[in-house]
Amino acid sequence: MLDGLIRRRLDPVLDRLGRALAARGIGADVVTIAGLALAIAAAIAIAAGAPAAALVLMLASRLADGLDGAVARATVRTDFGGLLDIVCDFVFYAAIPLGFALNDPAGNAVAAAVLLTAFYVNGASFLGFAVMAAKRGLETTARGPKSLYFTTGLAEGSETIATFAAMLLAPAWFPPLAYGFAALCLATTLARMALAWRLFR
Repeated sequence: MLDGLIRRRLDPVLDRLGRALAARGIGADVVTIAGLALAIAAAIAIAAGAPAAALVLMLASRLADGLDGAVARATVRTDFGGLLDIVCDFVFYAAIPLGFALNDPAGNAVAAAVLLTAFYVNGASFLGFAVMAAKRGLETTARGPKSLYFTTGLAEGSETIATFAAMLLAPAWFPPLAYGFAALCLATTLARMALAWRLFR
């Protein structure tokens, strides 16, 4: 929901940083993998009971996630880079709730499972929609240049990062935040399926 607004403000800064990295010979895929490593480190920190460190690592991983596209725009965009980016994004979405579940299985495991299920369903609708859109030659730049067709929704990247940050700032609130965000993900899925029904039937 907020990604379009935030991208318009952040992209000029990210593009400058991306050009600087590209000028130093750092490729987009390297930045993507660095972001993945930081996300996994954040999940490990959550599991170890270090939410402050996890917050720093998570925010650094999302900075890398924004920079890889900027580096690609400054050099060359590839289909493999687009695939790598989306796979690493989904690993990030799974790793943070998993870290909370591992940290406190009795208190967090069910909420984490519900959130992961919502992510799974939402991800299936997102990727399925992108495949059908590509099949029909549909394109959009509403979220900037992307390798896949991105649909809007209540639960996008910005909302996910904000929710994860809130969980790390108040770990005891993980269950209600997880249930609430799972509901937003499912609402996004239903809205996307309604859009698909209008476009693809």
